[in-house]
Amino acid sequence: MIEVADIFRQYGSSYRQKHKLPAHILRTMDAIEKCRTMHLGGHVDQCDSCGHTSISYNSCRNRHCPKCQASSREKWLEDRMDDLLPVGYFHVVLTIPQELNGLVLRNQKELYSILFKSGSETLIELGKDTKHLGAEIGFIAILHTWGQNLMEHPHLHCVVPGGGLSLDGKRWIHTKKDFFIHVDVISSLFRGKFIHYLKKSYKKDKLKFPGIIRELGNEKDFRQFTDSLYNKKWVVYCKPPFGGPEQVLKYIGRYTHRVAISNRRIIKVEDGNVTFSWRDYKDGDKVKEMTIRTEEFTRRFLLHILPDNFVKIRYYGILSSRNKNTKLKKCKELLGCEEIMEDYKIRNRDLLANLVDTSEITCPCCGKGIMRTR
Repeated sequence: MIEVADIFRQYGSSYRQKHKLPAHILRTMDAIEKCRTMHLGGHVDQCDSCGHTSISYNSCRNRHCPKCQASSREKWLEDRMDDLLPVGYFHVVLTIPQELNGLVLRNQKELYSILFKSGSETLIELGKDTKHLGAEIGFIAILHTWGQNLMEHPHLHCVVPGGGLSLDGKRWIHTKKDFFIHVDVISSLFRGKFIHYLKKSYKKDKLKFPGIIRELGNEKDFRQFTDSLYNKKWVVYCKPPFGGPEQVLKYIGRYTHRVAISNRRIIKVEDGNVTFSWRDYKDGDKVKEMTIRTEEFTRRFLLHILPDNFVKIRYYGILSSRNKNTKLKKCKELLGCEEIMEDYKIRNRDLLANLVDTSEITCPCCGKGIMRTR
């Protein structure tokens, strides 16, 4: 199988020579190139039955490496089981207009922070509104910055339990079975909040306007730009609820630790070109092939390397860390879910045990012993 690492090893050096890259981008490229090679060292595994040995190279564990996400994802899912509630879960996607892409690309940390802030405040505020639910909700928000073609497409995936704690803290209020909050209402408030915080960042000189967006540094042009955003389409999508905790575990596992492109989507590298598969959502979700130059492939991949220490998975409302031992605990009591969730945990731990890459690997030689790291 062809990997992103193979492309970086063959073409990364020339790309770095042509382009001045930030330190965190260079570190990520270096980590991906060296992942599971002798450069990172290795360890010896030995069968506890027949004594067969094998050498394995260490992983880079970089969060943008396509090879290093499986174990992180399963550990994260295992940790989340204690947070699950026996209710349906909604998947809400919040997307900003593509006209913002140029500004976002040059101000990633600030604009991604605004995306989280405006998106979370929107859902929490609407959840508390008695016209909609009248309860304190909770959710997990996951940042994705790419589309299937690897171009910029910042958006949030929010996984929301179907209900919340009443404002007096005494009842669990369920949402309608197949309805959360109308997407037009979410979109309108989300748009207003995002533009508000964008203007606020501008006034505090937190934004940079290099290169092709330099004209936005002019106050009049920036004001015209932000005013035009009110007329753009702010796409919000709310999928029907999952059936319960088992389904939500499997579903969100597909989103939490994704990188811009998985190795399995890369079809071939030939004559300086990369061919990869992608899903065209505008054409009936058809799976197509795209061929671009290796330099362009590298450029697109690097667009999605997040700033150092930027947190891409965040928890809000009753699921936030400060509320886990208080409000979330109260929700569990109100839903009477101790026995129900224990059953879910047992079944899902069995599922996760089959997925997690542990040290208990059966010996490929005798088929009886377990390979142990020496």
